[in-house]
Amino acid sequence: MSSFSTHVLDTMSGCPAAGVALRLWDAKGALLHSGVTNEDGRCADLPEVHPGRYRIEFEIAAYFRARGAALSDPPFLDVVAIDFGVSDDGGHYHVPLLVSPFAYSTYRGS
Repeated sequence: MSSFSTHVLDTMSGCPAAGVALRLWDAKGALLHSGVTNEDGRCADLPEVHPGRYRIEFEIAAYFRARGAALSDPPFLDVVAIDFGVSDDGGHYHVPLLVSPFAYSTYRGS
């Protein structure tokens, strides 16, 4: 098994994105975790992962609406989904999300 973490940063305000709902799924569509980011933009209780394919989904429009951002209907970004693969067992996988109402980026962090 490999450890797994994520971190959401709000690039519009330049701070961690607290209160972002997220879900982690495996390749078969089984929900592995459902949670919310803490005041540091992290979700502390994510499960370990085996080699394979995964999807993590972030409820971005709901987060920005809760902070008073004026979003179109439908919003440009609603749910940001990141499909990623875990290729080795015993490593650490960190999938950060940098996000605004109109753009996002991710990478394999450490």
